[in-house]
Amino acid sequence: MPGRAESYWMDSTEATGYPELTEDIQVDVAVVGAGIVGVSTAWELAKAGRSVAVLEADRIVANTTGYTTAKLTSLHTLIYRRLTVSLGPEAARLYATSQQDAIGRVHEIAADLGIDCDLETRPAYTYVTEEEGVDSVRAEAEAALDAGLPAQFVTAGTLPFPIAGAVRVDGQAQFHPRKYLLGLAADLVAHGGLIFERTRVMSLEEGRTCRVTTENGHTVTARDVVVATHYPVFDRGLLMTRLIPHRELVVAGVIPESDDPNGMFITPEDDTRSVRTAPLGDGRRLVIVTGEKFALGSPGVSDRLWRLVGWTRRVFDVEEITYHWAAQDNVSTDGVPFVGPLHLGSEHTWVAGGFGGWGMSNGVMASRLLTALITGASPPPWADFYTPKRVHLLTEAPSFVKNSAFVAKEFVAGRLRASHVDGVADIVPGQGAVMRVNGQRCAVYRDDDGKVHAVSATCTHLGCTVGFNDAERTWDCPCHGSRFDVDGNVLHGPAKNALESREVS
Repeated sequence: MPGRAESYWMDSTEATGYPELTEDIQVDVAVVGAGIVGVSTAWELAKAGRSVAVLEADRIVANTTGYTTAKLTSLHTLIYRRLTVSLGPEAARLYATSQQDAIGRVHEIAADLGIDCDLETRPAYTYVTEEEGVDSVRAEAEAALDAGLPAQFVTAGTLPFPIAGAVRVDGQAQFHPRKYLLGLAADLVAHGGLIFERTRVMSLEEGRTCRVTTENGHTVTARDVVVATHYPVFDRGLLMTRLIPHRELVVAGVIPESDDPNGMFITPEDDTRSVRTAPLGDGRRLVIVTGEKFALGSPGVSDRLWRLVGWTRRVFDVEEITYHWAAQDNVSTDGVPFVGPLHLGSEHTWVAGGFGGWGMSNGVMASRLLTALITGASPPPWADFYTPKRVHLLTEAPSFVKNSAFVAKEFVAGRLRASHVDGVADIVPGQGAVMRVNGQRCAVYRDDDGKVHAVSATCTHLGCTVGFNDAERTWDCPCHGSRFDVDGNVLHGPAKNALESREVS
């Protein structure tokens, strides 16, 4: 694989070392998950006078948020025209206003706390290179302008190739997400907030007083609990039927500062191509390219990665790819994030997710909204727009039916699907396969030294069959997005339990 298998955000920051929870505690609010939603919400709540404990299964800001593209923008490909048509002009206006508010909040916090997070103001573009796509971006520019964004339709950009048309919105931003959130976490702890790493939460009890229990048996008692785990690990509102997970690949390489296109770019063409840069100093920039969206558990991920590498090298004349990684996102069935009560009857449990690939602005938006709901402050005008209690039958029905049918099909087909290898001996180093061994479906991987790693092929979330990701060397569940390493350890929820080990010869 080209370059280092790590995100630039992770590689350019120090590892954290917050303690594990080793005793029972009581706080006002327990926040489960420490990505951009969890850390930002905890910080906002602490600033509002609440005692807070953040509980992270691994290390903070080291899962989804540590592997993002880190664009902080309100221009989310072609969302405003779609919202205007499906939910009305007011929906588009609320979405735009809430995203702009989030961008302003990051600028405000970074300045107030003095966080050096490479925060740069840049224009954002949604572009097309083919004439047949021009009408769509022109309509998006009009819808975004009507929604309140400073949007305009343009026919020229600053990429090193011609475009047919684009939406341009000025005054957007890009930043280093880990530098920003680690600064926020340090300030949270300095003002009495608690952060616990390597503390996986396994159960949640609701009531006037809530209680979460970790895998080591310790409990946190709190008036309110925020489930900020990207895909909800506690899903009593059945959001799993309304969330569709996918992954996208990311590659990065060094270019001269003179070749910086000075903007953030995305196109729905070519299975998505998203471009931004980051400062490296010494007259250099890191160009970061995202694309090749794929369903979890699908084969041929390494082929997709090489396609993205080829595109990046052709466009930016990058001689060496220095990093490659992947980002995971969940799209809601109506295209709007879920932020609010965990389920219809909940009074003190809250959730945020379904950001559709735009987790930076939506994560900050969610922290502001959840803080208002928990503290009883006057909620922003977009509270009902994002609530998980909403139902848009006509808008959601096609995606809901398609997603439900896909999950049902995978649940059955995964048990019947024939393996492409006849036995363990046929698996070459660096590859894995699902096969039946001694009557059990096993996920079998052979490492570069020839050692075989075998685990159950049945996802511990709801029982779908995992598939091998040959680029990242992981076992991924196609149904709800859980991911496991080759030894079965959980890398990404909603699964909370590891895949069981299997003995194979």
